[in-house]
Amino acid sequence: MKIICICVAGLPGQSETSASVSGDVITVDGTPFDLFDVPDGGFAEPEGDSHPFIGRIERINGELHVRLRWVYSDATAEPDQPAVPPVFTATSGPVPDPIARKPQASEAEA
Repeated sequence: MKIICICVAGLPGQSETSASVSGDVITVDGTPFDLFDVPDGGFAEPEGDSHPFIGRIERINGELHVRLRWVYSDATAEPDQPAVPPVFTATSGPVPDPIARKPQASEAEA
């Protein structure tokens, strides 16, 4: 699965996005989305507001392509995020965090 992360700053107190992939299923913030029915060479248009996708979900040469809204916290993120959306290819396991994070203070510095 090719995942393009569209990174957006969340509202204060809003949870940050986490996602994982297992075959044609992407789980975002604990909710699984089974994309098995997207045909090769075709697409699906997510409906409503209860999904994390932006635009069409496509299957190109057997590979799913999704644009995923990735919410992050300003408290832990660098003020300047990459201008080009991060892209990951995943078949199984967690989707890497695409956010440029502020350095964490070590315990010795705290």
